Amino acid sequence: MSDSSRDTAEGAGWGAAERGEYKRLMPHKVEKLSWLNPRTLWAARNGVLASWFGDPTGRTRGRWVAQREAAGAPADKVIRRDDPDRFSFMVIGDTGEGDDPQYAVVPGFLKISQGTNFSVIASDVIYPVGAADDYRTKFFQPYQDYPAPIYAVPGNHDWYEGLGAFMRVFCADAPPLTAEPAPRPLTGAWLRSLLWHRPRKADGQHLDEARKLRSAPAQQAVQPGPYWAIDAGPVRLIGIDTGLLGTIDAEQGAWLREVSKGPRPKILITGSPLYVDGKYDPCTIEGGGGTVDDIVRDPAHHYVAAIGGDIHNYQRYPVQLEDGRTLQYVVSGGGGAFMHATHTIPRVDIANVTEKDFRCYPLRGDSLAFYSRLYGRRLRLRRFFTLTEAEAMAVIAERVGIEPTRAPGTPARVTRRTRLVASLLGAGGRPDRTSRFRLPVRKIYTQLFSPGSATYSPPFFKCFLRLDVTPEAVRLRCYAATGNRAQEVEPPVEDEVTIPLT
Repeated sequence: MSDSSRDTAEGAGWGAAERGEYKRLMPHKVEKLSWLNPRTLWAARNGVLASWFGDPTGRTRGRWVAQREAAGAPADKVIRRDDPDRFSFMVIGDTGEGDDPQYAVVPGFLKISQGTNFSVIASDVIYPVGAADDYRTKFFQPYQDYPAPIYAVPGNHDWYEGLGAFMRVFCADAPPLTAEPAPRPLTGAWLRSLLWHRPRKADGQHLDEARKLRSAPAQQAVQPGPYWAIDAGPVRLIGIDTGLLGTIDAEQGAWLREVSKGPRPKILITGSPLYVDGKYDPCTIEGGGGTVDDIVRDPAHHYVAAIGGDIHNYQRYPVQLEDGRTLQYVVSGGGGAFMHATHTIPRVDIANVTEKDFRCYPLRGDSLAFYSRLYGRRLRLRRFFTLTEAEAMAVIAERVGIEPTRAPGTPARVTRRTRLVASLLGAGGRPDRTSRFRLPVRKIYTQLFSPGSATYSPPFFKCFLRLDVTPEAVRLRCYAATGNRAQEVEPPVEDEVTIPLT
């Protein structure tokens, strides 16, 4: 087994590593997506408009679901597969930027996915706005050599053009929805409609040509809508659609409660994780329907794990419930988009999960070193900003109050400069001191700087999951993809847990 980031710096992708061969898979011309570009931000404005003037996602989703049912999709939205009691599947989240970080994942993904029965994309298939003509380079081309079906739950970016392209690709080429009546003037809905981003009229003309890249019969998957359940072997996977703002509508909530009944072990796949960055977000069900996590925790429903995308890294929280069960709450959104920092995650102490139980990838020290290099280049302050892996690991150990996850090759001294860089990049203050500046610095960093942090040279710190199912247990493994050759040839395991089903 190859070294992981928990073993060596080389296992994390640092050093004079040989570049991977992923570029041979990429299109000749790649549009580099920048979240600091005003044009990109303007195109992706619908989430902000929905939060200001009301969210139309639930109503639109209901129309999509009704259309699919009228076309013959099963009313219970259950996909019944004939997988054996022992089978495997992949989960990969937030894939579709179409540039180096996405394609760097593909060689390792194809290697580790050999023998799996299907894959699931958990959130944000296509950035920035889910456009149909982006599917060629951001879905069909990168995964053209994966021989099995791919299912998906949409993320907020897939909703920025009303989910039309997603429905065409994953839901039997669903036709466009008929236009809704115009809203009353001078209402919130009217203001929203004036500014709402809509797809180009010509969008999707090349979709049929793009489909030829994944046209083998064994690759085909038709799902009943944006949310679904899959009965596979001894487990039921349930995928929910959390729309633009990370909630589900009352109709979907009632379906989720119904499809969760019964003794069959269940795994939730969601576009919005329930535990993330040391915080709890149980996912509201609109209309006073409680929360998604209320349903997941109910012992009568027999959930064993909840896996969410949206955040572009890996995190795992093994939460022990009052009845003695342990539920694995997993964040797996590192499948291709820019890396969300982990060094901004405070010391974990939530729902009886402490630092000794918590796992993340990249490690906090590697995340801080990555961002120090990135902003050192961007601000032309390399000598000041750039931290070595050992320096970053040492200052994180001091700030978070944890032991270094891997032993540094050369122990580093924590200096005023390393502390200042860590603070400027959102790592906060020392755990034995309080500062009124600590929270605002982290908030400014995570909301302003992090979303533009795409990079095009390894290590990328991407990841994906493989789950091997037996009647007794699910073995979940998180694999790393750095963009370097060593991790392409033998993707390292960054985390592993066995989840009992009985």
